[in-house]
Parts: sequence; C-alpha cells; structure tokens
Amino acid sequence: MQREQARRDKRRTLIIVAASILVGLAIIAYPAIRLIQDSRTRNQAISELGVSASAASCDKVTDDDAKGTQDHQPDGTVINYPVSPPSSGPHYATWAPFGKKFYSVDDRPPVPNLVHNLEHGYTILWYRDTLPKDQIDLIEKISKAKLPDSSLGKFIAAPFKESDGLPWPDGKTVAFSHWSANEAGKTTAKGHRQFCGSVSGEALTQFMDKYPAMDAQEPNGG
Repeated sequence: MQREQARRDKRRTLIIVAASILVGLAIIAYPAIRLIQDSRTRNQAISELGVSASAASCDKVTDDDAKGTQDHQPDGTVINYPVSPPSSGPHYATWAPFGKKFYSVDDRPPVPNLVHNLEHGYTILWYRDTLPKDQIDLIEKISKAKLPDSSLGKFIAAPFKESDGLPWPDGKTVAFSHWSANEAGKTTAKGHRQFCGSVSGEALTQFMDKYPAMDAQEPNGG
C-alpha cells in the first residue's frame, strides 16, 4: 500500500510539474505571438480589414457648422455637444495622447479631450460600446494597421456610450468624425460625420482621404 501511494504521489507530482511547464511556456509565448501578429498588422493597409465600403451600410457624410476653435474649457466642465458624435466644439485644454490610437471603455478619456484632437486634424472612429468583442478586436487591429498617407497617423478609435450624447441612427455601429478648417471665402468651418453599420477599413480610408489631417483648424499640432 505504501509503494502504491508513493507511485500515486510521484505521478501527481509529475502532472503538476508538466502542467506548470506548459503554463509557463504559454505565458512566455503569448507576448511573442502578439508581437509577431502586431508586426504583420502594421504592414497591412487598413482598407484590407473589415467589410468593403459598399457592404458597410454607410450613410452619406453629414456636414456640420463647426464652432469652438481654441475654446478651452476647464477639465470636468459638462459640455453638451449639438451633434453626436461631436465633430467640433468647445473642448478641454488637454488632448488625448497623440501616440495612443485605440481606447476601450475602461481607458477612454472624456469626450472633450478627444474633441481637442479633432482640432489638430485627427479623424476619430467612434464605436458603440455595446459592439461584440470580435468587432472591437477588429477595430483595435485597424488602429495598429497602416493608415493612409493623408492621415499623417492622426487617428483614434474610441467607444461612444449612450450617455455621451444624442442617439445615433438605428442600425449604425460606428461613426467617423473630422473637423475641417475654414474654406476659402467662407466664414464657417465644417465638421464632418459619417455613420456605418459595419466596420470597414475601406470606408474609413475613403473618409480620411476626403478629409485629410492637414485640413484642420490647427494642423501642425500633434
């Protein structure tokens, strides 16, 4: 009985050791796999990700009268934007970090910080915070992929919650926004918004090419 118990204890020990080794290898391998995947993604054009523009059920671009250039409000000020998601307007003095391109619900800064980024030529892809995880993962992949040259790398993807502003059109899960500079001969700048029903890197590319980063209130910032 003692020998049998010893064999069982030895077998149990070997199983625990083997399991520990496998877990350790997985912990080491996961970051390496992510690095390889991210490296491949960086060389992939965003237009290759998601559904085609024609299949994304995108509305026509809406042009909004833009206001709020250099209208910096103290952090914490409640700002009610007249359109949703905002394409211009008063904003906080601090912008979202220029090097970060993707936000989740857990780390997204307040909307007025992101509006400041719009002032500097950013295009923002807003996504409903209720999107399925696979769609959010796809948006994060787009944020790591090769952006069109017209963007100058000025892009952020961020969730939009129901409490952040006015309701979106039914069936639309993502929206693009950009804040353009004053056009020659016109006194009113424009903000631009486009809603889509599905995630489409091709539709995003078309939007960014139409409203490039240099077409901004303060294009040299960021």
